[in-house]
Amino acid sequence: MTYCLGIRVKKGLVAIADTRITSGNETTSAKKISIHKQGKNNIFLMTSGLRSVRDKAVTYFEEVLENESIHFDKMYKAVNAFGEQLRRVAEEDKASLAASGLSFNLFTIVGGQLESDKDHKLYLLYPEGNWIEIGEATPFTIIGNSGYGKPILNRTLTYDSPLNFAIKCGFLSFDSTRVSANDVGYPIDMVIYHKDTGFMHETRFDEKDTGHLASMWGSKLRDVIHEIPDDWIDDLVTRVEKQGEDNRVRQIQVQQQQQHH
Repeated sequence: MTYCLGIRVKKGLVAIADTRITSGNETTSAKKISIHKQGKNNIFLMTSGLRSVRDKAVTYFEEVLENESIHFDKMYKAVNAFGEQLRRVAEEDKASLAASGLSFNLFTIVGGQLESDKDHKLYLLYPEGNWIEIGEATPFTIIGNSGYGKPILNRTLTYDSPLNFAIKCGFLSFDSTRVSANDVGYPIDMVIYHKDTGFMHETRFDEKDTGHLASMWGSKLRDVIHEIPDDWIDDLVTRVEKQGEDNRVRQIQVQQQQQHH
């Protein structure tokens, strides 16, 4: 399984991808995020699905970008181009994969800003090559193992959140997934796009780099749970204890009546 997260806030984009690859009992590492140059700008891709489909589609897409006669001035055009290459791979490999018992499966997150885009963009692309744009109402999307890391983003992240805050939320979302799923883990790759400068930067974190933050998060979470008032629980426990005592008394009375008969 995979954990790939794309975030779009007012000041930029954040992309986070784990690198763990699990096949049967074997665990290896491989990049799931890549940066591709288009003119003076960059776009990033993150994928979740069959590795062979990913590698072939990305290779075909890179050939398109290297063609000097083809130029994309808007993000949706680049996303369409990747979708076309994904459908090309489907035409070539889908039948043989199905014959081997494998489904054609590749989800992709694409982000960036090209010269004619008024704003930075984030897209989720499906295995069929169609896509949706990630808007302001829910400013993130996850592919792969999404269940464990989504709640913290739903509770904390908005389009107006500062970029630094989005990075922290993204990391904690990954960490929540990592501690709950053994097929997601370090190292993690992170790409940050800053709208004001137009600069896209990629970096990698090992557990030794951010492990102390995960420990701090766990400790703070326990502290907050202790700070939640207990009065509603006390009332609940009192009612349960009373009901239990009443039930015990009734059982004793029934037993005594049965003994007299």
